[in-house]
Amino acid sequence: MHIGRREFLKAAGGVAGLLMAGAVDVFGADRGKRPNIVLCMADDQGWGDMEYYGHPELETPNFNELSKNGLRFDRFYAAAPVCSPTRGSVMTGRHPNRFGCFKWGYTLRPQEVTIAEVLRNSGYVTGHFGKWHIGSVRRGSQVNPGSSGFDEWVSSPNFFDNDPVMSREGDAVQMEGESSMVTAEAAIDFMRKYAGGGEPFFAVVWFGSPHNPHRGAEEDLEHYADAGKKSDFYAEISGMDRAVGRLRDELRYMGIEEDTVFWYCSDNGGLPGYGATGGRGHKGMVYEGGLRVPAVLEWPGKIEAGRVTDVPCNTVDIYPTLVDIVGAKVEKQPVLDGVSLAGMIRGEMEERGKGMGFWDYATGGKPVFSDRWMKNLLKVQSGSAEGLELEHLHADAGKIEKRYSKESFAGHAAWLVWPWKLHRIENKEGAVKFELYNLERDPGEKEDVFGESEGRDERFKAGLREWLESVVDSLNGEDY
Repeated sequence: MHIGRREFLKAAGGVAGLLMAGAVDVFGADRGKRPNIVLCMADDQGWGDMEYYGHPELETPNFNELSKNGLRFDRFYAAAPVCSPTRGSVMTGRHPNRFGCFKWGYTLRPQEVTIAEVLRNSGYVTGHFGKWHIGSVRRGSQVNPGSSGFDEWVSSPNFFDNDPVMSREGDAVQMEGESSMVTAEAAIDFMRKYAGGGEPFFAVVWFGSPHNPHRGAEEDLEHYADAGKKSDFYAEISGMDRAVGRLRDELRYMGIEEDTVFWYCSDNGGLPGYGATGGRGHKGMVYEGGLRVPAVLEWPGKIEAGRVTDVPCNTVDIYPTLVDIVGAKVEKQPVLDGVSLAGMIRGEMEERGKGMGFWDYATGGKPVFSDRWMKNLLKVQSGSAEGLELEHLHADAGKIEKRYSKESFAGHAAWLVWPWKLHRIENKEGAVKFELYNLERDPGEKEDVFGESEGRDERFKAGLREWLESVVDSLNGEDY
C-alpha cells in the first residue's frame, strides 16, 4: 500500500485535522501569545558528557547555565540507541519501529503526522537546521524537511563537520565555520526574521556533533591539549556548548527568552571509547548506556530555575508535550507512545503513568554519505560535473509491502515501568532470553532478578508483548 502525506492529511480532516478554536494553554490562561519553540539535539553525546554531571575534563559553561536555569531531566531516554530512529520519534511522538525507521539511514514514512506539520497548521512558521537523517535533503523528495512540515531548512542528510556543504531547501550551499556554530547561525537568521512578528516560530536545531570523525575547531581544542585521542571529541562538545550559548544569547538579545521553549537533548547514549554513559553499555545498546541522554527544558516565563526531575521521560514525549502547550488537537492521530509533560512543567507530575517501550530491531543500518553527496550536488549545480553519485530521493518511503509477524520480535526489546526494566532478547535462531533489573537499586543493570517472582515477571512480559504487538500493527500500516 502507498499513500502520500498530503493525501493522508486531507483524509484526516484537512490541515492535519487541527482544531485551534477556543484553545487554552497548559496553565489554564487565555491563549494570548503562544511560545516560540527551539528544539536542539546533539549527535552521539552521552548522558555523562556534561561538566554539570561531574565530567573531569569537559568544559561546558553554557550547558551548565542552561541546566541551572531550567528543568533538568536526570533520567531522560532516547527512543532508540541510534540516531535516525530517535529523530523520527521526536517528529512523531511514536516509537520509530511503528513507521519502519529501524536503524540509521532509514526514513520517516510520508504518512506520518509530524510535529512540524501540527505547529505549522496552528500558525507557526517552521524551520529545520542541521542534521536531518530521516530522509533526503534534495528537492522533490517526499521525506525531505520541506515535505515533512518545515517552511525553511538548511539541512544535511547525515552528520557533518566544519565548513560543510548544506542543503538550503534543496540547493547545495557551501558554509564556513565550526559545524555547530554554522547550524546555530542558520537558525538565528531564521529566528530574527520572525521574532516579534505575527507568527511564533518553531526551530529544530540538530547538530552534527560529536559524531565521528571528530574534528574540533582550534579555539575549542585549546582547552584539551592534554586529552590525547579524545581532544577533538571534547572540542566538538565545546563547539556545541558555544552554539547553545549563542542561541540563548540571541533569544535574550531579541527579548523573547521568556516566551520561548528551549529543549535540549541527545539522540542516543555515549560512544564507546569516548563518551561517558549513564549506565551499562553504550550507543547501539538497549541497556541504559545506549539510551539515557542529557536533557534540559528551559522556559523562563513558565519554569522556575533550578528544577530537577528523576521521572523517566523520553524523546517520544516531545511531540505530545508541544501539542499540549500549543493547545492543538490532531484528528486521526496515529497511536502515540509519548505522554505530555505539561503537568511536569506545572510541577504536578511525579510519575510517568505509562510504560516505556524500546525495540532495537535486528537489522543493519543504511549508509548516508553527507559530505560526498553534498559536494557532488554542489558540483552538479554549478555545471562543473555530471553523473556523480547523488543522494537518492526515497521515492518508495511510503510503500508498505512486507507484513511483520506477531509471533517473533527479532532483536533486543525492553519495557520500563519505573523502577523495573524488563529486557527481551531474541537471537537469530528465535530463542528468547529475559532479564529484569530494578533501576532504582541497580542503575548499572548488573543484578538480573528475572525468575525471582513469577507474578512480577509475567506482568511485565505481558505489558511488553502488548506493546510490541501494537508496534507491529503500526508497522504493518494499520494506523493509516
